[in-house]
Amino acid sequence: MSNQTPALRLEGIVKTFPGVRALDKVSFSIMPGEVHALMGENGAGKSTLMKVLGGIYQPEEGKIIIGEEPVVMTSPLQAKGKGIVFIHQELSLAEELTVAENIYLGELPKKSFGRVDWQRLYAETDDILQKLKVGFDAKTKVGDLSIANQQMVEIARALTVDAKAVIFDEPTASLTDAEKVVLFDVINDLKADGVGIIYISHRMEEIFKITDRISVLRDGHYRGTLNTAETNEDEITQLMIGRKLDLTRNASHHELGNVALEVRHLSCGSLFHDVSFEVRRGEVVGFYGLVGAGRTEIAETLFGLRTPSGGEILLDGEATVIHSPADAISKGISLVPEDRKGQGLVLGMNCRDNMTLPQVDDLKAGPFVAEGAEVAIFDQYRDRLDIRTPGWRQIVGNLSGGNQQKIVIGKWLSMHPTVLIVDEPTRGIDVGSKSEIHNLIRDLAAQGYAVIVISSEMPEVLHVSDRIVAMFSGEIIRTFTSEEVTEDNLIQAISGIRSEEAA
Repeated sequence: MSNQTPALRLEGIVKTFPGVRALDKVSFSIMPGEVHALMGENGAGKSTLMKVLGGIYQPEEGKIIIGEEPVVMTSPLQAKGKGIVFIHQELSLAEELTVAENIYLGELPKKSFGRVDWQRLYAETDDILQKLKVGFDAKTKVGDLSIANQQMVEIARALTVDAKAVIFDEPTASLTDAEKVVLFDVINDLKADGVGIIYISHRMEEIFKITDRISVLRDGHYRGTLNTAETNEDEITQLMIGRKLDLTRNASHHELGNVALEVRHLSCGSLFHDVSFEVRRGEVVGFYGLVGAGRTEIAETLFGLRTPSGGEILLDGEATVIHSPADAISKGISLVPEDRKGQGLVLGMNCRDNMTLPQVDDLKAGPFVAEGAEVAIFDQYRDRLDIRTPGWRQIVGNLSGGNQQKIVIGKWLSMHPTVLIVDEPTRGIDVGSKSEIHNLIRDLAAQGYAVIVISSEMPEVLHVSDRIVAMFSGEIIRTFTSEEVTEDNLIQAISGIRSEEAA
């Protein structure tokens, strides 16, 4: 590989924003037919570097070389014309248009007199969709698709051009396990065709499964490149954050309080049925299972987003009925949702207004909101949760994923809940911020909160939970204590194998 000419190179790239040097003389290269991971904490400069490559940002210094040719990228369209395709983490689709129109947007095939060749458009799109093994066709309206299928439409765009390099930015964040397999097959096909793949992900298991080399950025600086086969997670983590992480299982033994939440034989249509469990003050109960197991649906029912079809909910020993989120909040239940950007934050608003949004009515002085009270709440939880932001006026959309998640958690802690439900607490967050969130969850339990953590990551539930509830197809198969759980019996349980069958 070393004797080949790189498919592309970035040399000495410098990019600054007001008060921030986002990239400081960063160099990066990718070979034809290579899958090259670009890693770093949120805010390390990964996305900025790729936006320079994709023509979204223009650097103050440095150069981009494709093959042997220095180029200047002034727009994404120009980058695409040079064979650089960007599959964005944030979906950039027109929901009112069809799948075909989205995939070929700006490049619709034409007949005479500029008319769109619809027959050719749909045929070429269906050929691409067949390779991706999806369950929809070219004429489907994008707005009717799930988030996971919309992500597959984004990926399909990479197959429409003669690409020299394809950038995948957190491509599996919303994909099921089956869809991930298809994605990895597509990446391997592109690799076999000599296309260079730049793969950005926080998921170490994916990085070590599909990549050839790993380059690391930290604080806008290049920290090194390693062959994937010759390194390990610890070495990569230390390059990324400059320290070792505590990834041991939860072994805390603080005193547990009374039962804060008890669920008895709760059902919700076909989503889950006959679910019973309890959470004590000072305890973290982890919910683990495959996609569709019913974990998020239980959380949404407890928070009043769904109406149960049977069973009962008890708070501090008293039966209660929860009709709406406002009802849940008033009774001391808060939910940090799975999709923090779509459901937990208003990205265009500042940090203070996001954090105080649920209690605006309580902070009014006459017809106006008391700004001083809002700022006091923000300052309290910024310090308590170590939220890294220049101040409350910072727009939330400009924060890193870890700090965005802390804003959401702070918002609900400021409501002083008894029960805090956190759904996928570290999705899309780098390993350093992930460790901080885990420590925060344990600290909240130590302070007496009853915490439910829903996660698709086994190391996460093992690390933070006092007990783990294993779910399969809408049922609780088994509940483990942190002492008795093993990876094997947890995997058996979420596959539907009960303890007596395993024995």
